[in-house]
Amino acid sequence: MMDQLPALQVMLPLVGAPLIILLRHPVWSWAFATLVSVLTFLVSVALLLQVSDGSIIRYSIGGWEAPTGIEFYIDQVNAGVALLVSGISTVVLVYAYESIKRSLDSSRHYLFYCGWLLCITGLIGIVITGDAFNVFVFLEISSLSTYMLIAFGSDRRALVASFRYLVLGSVGASFILIGIGFLYAATGTLNMVDLAARIPDTESPRAVLVAFSFLTVGLLIKAAIFPLHGWLLNAYHHAPVAVTAFLAGTATKVSLYVLVRLFFSVFGTEYSFGQLFLNWVLLPAAVAAFLSMSLVAIYQTDLRRMLAYSSVAQIGYIVTGISLATQTGLTAAVVHIFNHGMVKTTLFMAVGCILYRTGHAHIPSLDRLMSRMPFTSTAFILAGLGLIGVPLTAGFVSKFTLISALIEQGWGIAAGLILLSSVMAVAYIGRVIYLILFRESRGPAVSNEGYREVPISMLVPMYSLLALSLYFGIFGGQSLSLAGSAAETLLRGYP
Repeated sequence: MMDQLPALQVMLPLVGAPLIILLRHPVWSWAFATLVSVLTFLVSVALLLQVSDGSIIRYSIGGWEAPTGIEFYIDQVNAGVALLVSGISTVVLVYAYESIKRSLDSSRHYLFYCGWLLCITGLIGIVITGDAFNVFVFLEISSLSTYMLIAFGSDRRALVASFRYLVLGSVGASFILIGIGFLYAATGTLNMVDLAARIPDTESPRAVLVAFSFLTVGLLIKAAIFPLHGWLLNAYHHAPVAVTAFLAGTATKVSLYVLVRLFFSVFGTEYSFGQLFLNWVLLPAAVAAFLSMSLVAIYQTDLRRMLAYSSVAQIGYIVTGISLATQTGLTAAVVHIFNHGMVKTTLFMAVGCILYRTGHAHIPSLDRLMSRMPFTSTAFILAGLGLIGVPLTAGFVSKFTLISALIEQGWGIAAGLILLSSVMAVAYIGRVIYLILFRESRGPAVSNEGYREVPISMLVPMYSLLALSLYFGIFGGQSLSLAGSAAETLLRGYP
C-alpha cells in the first residue's frame, strides 16, 4: 500500500466525486467529501515524510517506465504544496457545512461537494505529475470544477464571474497547451525530467523559445499575475465564501508552483533568467501589482473585494521573490506561498462568519463588531496583522526574508516599495480593525439579534488555521528551513 500512495493521493478524490452523485443526501455528501479530503491529507503527510530526507519518489503509471510512460514525480517541493492543498481543503470543508447550508439549496449540495473533490483532484494532480501534458489535463479538471463552484454563488453575478473566469481560463489553458506542443515538437518527449535533459541540446531552439513564451503568458493568467488578473476579483467576490477561502489558499499557489517548476527545473535558471531575462518581465509586473492593488484595496467598501485586491498584491510579493532567481529570493517566495495561503484562507473564513450572521460584508457597517462577534473579530484582527506583516506573524517572516533578498541584490528601491505597500496594507486592514473595535454606530441603534457568534463548527477550523499561521510566525526558522531546502531543490533542477 505504501508504494501506491502517489496514485492514491489522486485517486481518492477522483473516485470519491462520482460516488457523491450516488449519495445525493446533503449531510452525507458533506461527510463523505470531508472524509475523502482527510484521507487525502493523511496520504500527503505520509508522502512528505518519505521525501523529507531529500529522496525522490518516481511512480510509473501502469508500470510503464518514463519517459515512455506517465509518472508521478514527488520531492520536497511538490509534496509540501500537495500538503497545503489537501490541508486547506480539509479545514475549509469542515467550516463549509454551516456556511453552504445557509447559502445553497440543499438539493444541490451533492453537486457542490462533487465539484469540490474534482477540484482537489486537479490541483494535486498538477502538483505531483511528472508529465507536461498531464499538467494541462489536471489543470482542466481543476478549472472546470472551479467554474462550477464559483457559479454556486448566491446571486446572478456569480454566473457572470464564472463565465469570465471560463473565458480567461480557457485562453490561459490554450497558451499552456500550445507551449507544451512546441516543447514536444522540439524535444520529442513530454516527461519533465527528460525535457530538462533534452532542452539544452535541442536542434530546435526557436521552438523552445516559442514554447517558453506561450507557457509564460498562460501561467501569468492562471496565477492571476498583474496585469492578467482580471478573472480573480469577481470570482473571489461572488463565489460562495467557502469556495473563495479554498481557492485563495490553493488555486493561484498551485499555478505559481507550476511556474517555478517549469522555469527553474525544466528550462533551467540560466536559460529562463540568464538568456531570456524573465526577471525583467516578472519584476515590473510584481511591483505594479503590490503597489496598485494595495492602493485600490484602501478604497473598497466590501470586505471580499478588499481581500481580493489584496490577494493580487500578495501574489506580487511572491513573484518578486521568484524574479530574483536567488536562493534567498526563492526561499522568500516559497515561504510566502504557504504563509499567505494560511493567512488569506483564515481571513476569508472570518468574512464568511460575518456574512453568516449579518448577511453583508459592507465595511462601514461593521461598527463595534467585537462586542457582538468577539471570536470572529479576534480571528480577523490576528489574521489581518499577519497580512500586514507585523512581527511574530507569518507575514513578517515572508516579508523580512523578501526584503533581505532584495537588499542582497542591491535592489534597495524595490525593498522600499514593499515597505510602502505594507503601509498601504496597514491602511486598509487598520481601517477595518478600527471599525470593529472602536467606532460607534452613526446610524440608528442596531439590535444584537443576528449578531451573535457563529456555530462552533465554523470557529474551530478557522482558529486551527489561525493558530498554525501564528506558530509559523513565532517559530519562523522552521518554515524558512523547509522553504530554503525547497528553493535549493528548484535551483538545482531535476537530477
